[in-house]
Amino acid sequence: MKRLQKNSVQAPSSIIMIRPHKFKVNPETSVDNAFQAKVLPDADYSKQAFDEISMAAVKLEDHGVTVHLFDDPLELTPDSVFPNNWFSTHKGGHVAIYPMKAENRRLERRQDILEMLKKEYRVQDMIDYSGLEQDKLFLEGTGAMVFDHIDRVAYAAQSDRTNPIILERFCTHFNYEPMAFSAKDSNGVAIYHTNVLMCIATDYALVGLSMIEDDARRAEVVERLEESGRTVIELSEEQITKYAGNAIELYGSNYRILALSQTAFDALTDAQKSLMSESTKLVPLNIPTIEMAGGSVRCTIAGIHLSKRG
Repeated sequence: MKRLQKNSVQAPSSIIMIRPHKFKVNPETSVDNAFQAKVLPDADYSKQAFDEISMAAVKLEDHGVTVHLFDDPLELTPDSVFPNNWFSTHKGGHVAIYPMKAENRRLERRQDILEMLKKEYRVQDMIDYSGLEQDKLFLEGTGAMVFDHIDRVAYAAQSDRTNPIILERFCTHFNYEPMAFSAKDSNGVAIYHTNVLMCIATDYALVGLSMIEDDARRAEVVERLEESGRTVIELSEEQITKYAGNAIELYGSNYRILALSQTAFDALTDAQKSLMSESTKLVPLNIPTIEMAGGSVRCTIAGIHLSKRG
């Protein structure tokens, strides 16, 4: 329990979640998201998705996490339940706003969320990259990048949603070291977002290593993570398809938790769970409807790495 009690810049204690009223599987993102269910886009899953986020927020709050829960009543934003893609927050009061590939996802950006951040937290500046959408350059937030906030590394799987030019520009502005790599599934399809492939907690990292194509680059990723003092826990491709890599470490009531889906939890081995439980309490959230849209728990959470106003 002693290791669980240690606070960490890796694990935010406050988060933002969006509760959707008109959830559906987004037809605009199906082309390059192999995780997305192939169902009719007009099928009505609204009630289930609304309830899943509501219950997930309550469960996280029960563990001491501060949840800023926003509602989205719009039909035009089927993926708004995944707010981590359009903005991120960083120690020192910095906020980034990102360019999104799907046109209907660009509508997810909300001024009321940014105003809440400025009101409740210390925000020094906001850097807005969204204008690069006009040049068809995209970098979809903490979907595209998985941050090591301790050693300041941004891990990024190359895809249409992770442009290397913006990645370099972001890392220069926000003081991260970029570590890009190619990752594909066994069918040769590029992993659409890095955060389905890997999760970085304070003391360990979950990584679908076999899906990183280049042997030398894979070894460099492992070496960099181990240099940071983390235990690297390898996930199989099957575990990745069940969202075992799409998790996030949070700080609750004097202990760290790992928020993940029930699907992901069930896919992990007992040995993996035991190793993770040495430094985090595993908190599975049941969101099977939302997972049909091609994302899981990590995607539904935007961590707040800002200082609270006095």
